[in-house]
Amino acid sequence: MSPALSYRPKPGSIPTQPGVYRFRDRTGRVVYVGKAKNLRARLSSYFQDIGNLHPRTATMVTTATSVEWTVVGTEVEALQLEYSWIKEYDPRFNVKYRDDKSYPWLAVTVSDEFPRVMVGRGAKRKGTRYFGPYSHAWAIRETVDILLRVFPMRSCTNGVFKRSSQIGRPCLLGYIDKCSAPCVGNISPEDHRAIVDDFCEFMAGRTRPFMKRIEQEMYAASEALDFEKAARLRDDLGAMNKALEKQAVVLGDGSDADVIALAEDPLEVAVQVFYVRGGRIRGQRGWVADRTDDGDTAALVEDFLLQLYAGVAPEDARDAVPREILVPALPGEHATFEQLLSDLRGSRVEIRVPQRGDKKALQATVARNATESLALHKTKRASDLTTRNRALAEIAEALELDEVPLRIECYDVSHIQGTQIVASMVVFEDGLARKGEYRRFVIKDQDGSDDVKAMHEVITRRFRRLLDEQARSELRPGDPDAGTGPMLVDPDTGRPRKFAYAPGLVVVDGGAPQVAAAQRALDELGIDDIPVCGLAKRLEEVWVPAKNGRDSEDPVILPRTSEGLYLLQRVRDEAHRFAIAHHRNRRSKSMVESLLDDVPGLGEVRRRTLLRHFGSLRKLRAATVEEIAAVPGVGPRTAAAIKEALGAGDGHNDAHG
Repeated sequence: MSPALSYRPKPGSIPTQPGVYRFRDRTGRVVYVGKAKNLRARLSSYFQDIGNLHPRTATMVTTATSVEWTVVGTEVEALQLEYSWIKEYDPRFNVKYRDDKSYPWLAVTVSDEFPRVMVGRGAKRKGTRYFGPYSHAWAIRETVDILLRVFPMRSCTNGVFKRSSQIGRPCLLGYIDKCSAPCVGNISPEDHRAIVDDFCEFMAGRTRPFMKRIEQEMYAASEALDFEKAARLRDDLGAMNKALEKQAVVLGDGSDADVIALAEDPLEVAVQVFYVRGGRIRGQRGWVADRTDDGDTAALVEDFLLQLYAGVAPEDARDAVPREILVPALPGEHATFEQLLSDLRGSRVEIRVPQRGDKKALQATVARNATESLALHKTKRASDLTTRNRALAEIAEALELDEVPLRIECYDVSHIQGTQIVASMVVFEDGLARKGEYRRFVIKDQDGSDDVKAMHEVITRRFRRLLDEQARSELRPGDPDAGTGPMLVDPDTGRPRKFAYAPGLVVVDGGAPQVAAAQRALDELGIDDIPVCGLAKRLEEVWVPAKNGRDSEDPVILPRTSEGLYLLQRVRDEAHRFAIAHHRNRRSKSMVESLLDDVPGLGEVRRRTLLRHFGSLRKLRAATVEEIAAVPGVGPRTAAAIKEALGAGDGHNDAHG
């Protein structure tokens, strides 16, 4: 019996009510937590034929040795219990969002007799009210410094507060009216608490009523001829307006919302949130998570909402949970989430996808931030030497290589409907791209319907060149190092020979057929010491040739969190990008040539000059007759003929989209 079925509960023993379930491994550790409207239906889906499961789901099911569940009354309770168990057990197969950096918070220690305002990072503490998080600590410190003039509350450390109390003299902030000096009894605890409450209301976004009140007090003081007080209140209003200017108005209706956007790839997902209160951005935060399954955007949003809001303390819910949550895709159980968050906040909470206007535009901005965050995360991850070494070691172990593949070459074929077939070769050495070693190939005498045949041709051409270079680079008789092997550097120019380096691993973009074609090409050339593998896009499976007792029908499955898989994916994606760029360039050139074939007096040399000058067909088409005539070798009459030919070819260009 399959290991996945050995602990399968009897179908009749699984209830049909809502609930939460846990898979445990042989040591008793919880490896996955999930919830279900119908426990029997959900759990039964895990215990089907292993071959029908997604590879990562199959890995989870076969890793586990037992499953247990808890029945709850409602779907909301299931949601709450799922979050509690994920937080308690930290299961390895659940998506876990990690902060992509340590964000600063603005904190007010409301549980103290004389609450203190401060800027800090890290975990939240009980008895402290938090605002933010913010992108930069210096920005919030600057804002607080402005607002202390209006709200002169305590901002000093416990040590400074105690020392001032002992000597009976306030610190500098007390003398410059940025602190009401509760340390020396200048203000009662009750009055200081009132200042703190006003500050918290202002920071929470409820600014209009407070500013209106200050404005009314200013006019009243002026009418009472108390000009000193009126001037002070005027300066307070100016300080508050200055603080608000640092927070741009992004929603004209002054609404409260959390705006969420995702950037995804097959291995990772980055999330960004903009906290909007009173129509202004009050904070920003980002997370990055490894993907543990192939869930769509809606499933990722559901996991994120659960981790973002389910742990909010009831006393913080009013500020932490806004009336509106804008997401890129509605979670599958968005009505359940709305009910959970509405109960937590104490008023109606709506989750929706913005369709137009300011909110749609703001979410696009958040999405750009998420994309940049993911790119930055990947750059940092790739630049870490320890991480790269671990990735190469994991690849060597998974593929059973004799040594770590310090040089990896990856190949990809690109075409559109069988035309303009090209291929790319990218090189990574020590886990880093070597762009100077990249090469392009043009596939000839093929109709493009056979990617496998094209891959065979590319590998054959590259490694026949390797053999030729190695044969030419053998040391001449009489040289001091004769007999030690091929020279990788040209003795005449001092430059590395282009194709003289043999890779430690060849990666092809594709599955078993492409891998078999690459291996066959190497075998035909008599090369038996260069390993080959392929990376299939859909499931991120690593395929190897069928030899040495290995069955090609079974791919190598690297864990989703594997640094080795991450490196292979980066190599494959870079080869794909490079091939697409080459294909577009050749297509643009061929379109220019076909459109300009009938222009009198315009030969191949001047066609190339035009393309080199403008860079693309689109830019050439957008150029005026005068701009075209300014190209060396092209006169006004020829320029007019070129412009006419390009205008007549609009339909041709659109057909190639």
